[in-house]
Amino acid sequence: MMLGMTVEGVVREWHSEQGWGVIDAQDTPGGCWAHSSSVAIDGYRELAPGQDVTLEWEAVDQDGFRYRAQRVWPTGAARSTSPERLAPPR
Repeated sequence: MMLGMTVEGVVREWHSEQGWGVIDAQDTPGGCWAHSSSVAIDGYRELAPGQDVTLEWEAVDQDGFRYRAQRVWPTGAARSTSPERLAPPR
């Protein structure tokens, strides 16, 4: 598994009812799969299409995507460091 760097991206799509979405970033061609458990914000973990985000990613095969977000948060916002963070499903 190759660990990626922290990069800036844009939310392409987000499915709140299913708890996942896709983020586009230069370092993750084809999109980066993200689960709501990887959203590092306090409160309801949801993103919006078109939203600028910062993400840490890893190279894996996840639901047809070559990349998966390990942690993602709105660009410019402080990321949550809450201990109850869950790892994204594998």
